[in-house]
Order: sequence, then structure tokens, then C-alpha cells
Amino acid sequence: MRSFARRRQNTSRLLPLLRSPLLGELMAWICLHPEMNYSLAELARRFNVSQSAIGKEADRLAEAGLVRSEWRGNLRLLRAEPSNPLARPLTELLALTYGPIAVLADLLPAVPGVVEAYLYGSWAAHYAGEPGPPPPDVHVLVVGDADGAELAGAADLAERQLGRAVHLYQVSSMEWRWPERDPFLMSVRSSPAYALVGAPR
Repeated sequence: MRSFARRRQNTSRLLPLLRSPLLGELMAWICLHPEMNYSLAELARRFNVSQSAIGKEADRLAEAGLVRSEWRGNLRLLRAEPSNPLARPLTELLALTYGPIAVLADLLPAVPGVVEAYLYGSWAAHYAGEPGPPPPDVHVLVVGDADGAELAGAADLAERQLGRAVHLYQVSSMEWRWPERDPFLMSVRSSPAYALVGAPR
């Protein structure tokens, strides 16, 4: 599987208005979880970057009034700023572009039996640099023995949050480890993908 690294991308491909993929992922995570506070350390771990990188982006977003930044002792916390007039349209833009990361990376780890999960297909190709408008749907490969009904429930919730179809394809850990007999799995392994669960992002 050709996983791709945001650090190699100088500009955002999903939303060219943004300076970088990290900024898109960070803003989507905060804006699509408006009820939550996140520390710089939490966000740095989630996106596999340094706290200073998150802090620099947080400074810019706070200065623009797009996020709230507050200190609790030595802990700096960030959360969405719903009173900003840009909040609603910006959140809609982020849901259409970086939303699959923010929503699915939150929902799928909570489903028992999910060992790994990857965004693949048109969304992943677009993230990796393929030109064009935002894909109309999202494809996710789930590895493990999770209950099908629970996965379907997570997909339904994600569809409501993202406003687009979410297609989950589940395989066992053994099938994923030895994909040679399945042309579909071989094609997924050779295509761009974004790790949501179980692998470094």
C-alpha cells in the first residue's frame, strides 16, 4: 500500500485555499468536534507532528478568530469558535474535503474488532494529488473481525456528518496479510491510502 505523507506536500490538494494538508486536517478535526477541547500534545500525537508545528498553526487560527485558545495551568487548549461568521461555511468546506479523516478516525477506533482501517479510492487519490472536485463518496477498507451491524452503524453516522456516501469493505487480518488471491485487495495495496486506524498517519 502506498501510504502518503502530508509532510511531503507543500500545499493542500483537497482544499487549495489552505496552505498545507496539516492545516486542513487540524481545522477539520477541531471544527467537526466543536464540543471538544484539545491540547497541543493530543493534536501533535494524532497528526504525528511536533507540538511546535501545532502551536504555530494554532497561533494563526486563534489570531484570525477561527479557534478558541485558552490556558489551563500549563496546558494550552484549542476548540472551535462557533461565534465567528466564517464558522458554518468553513465547517461545511472542511467536511467536504478533510472531513473523512476527522469523522472516520474518530468513529472507527471505537468499534470493537477494528484492527486497521484505510481510506482508499477516489478520496485517497485526490488527497495524494489527483486533480478534480471533491469525490462524491468515500471508500474505507476495514481490517479485523468487527461486527457488521456496528460497522454499518458507524458508516451511517459518518454519512450524516459528511453529507456523502461512505462505503466500508471489511476483510479479515489473514486476508489482508495474504492478499494475493484477491485482485481487489491487490489493487488496494498498490493504490494511495490514508491510515485511519492501526498504522502511523
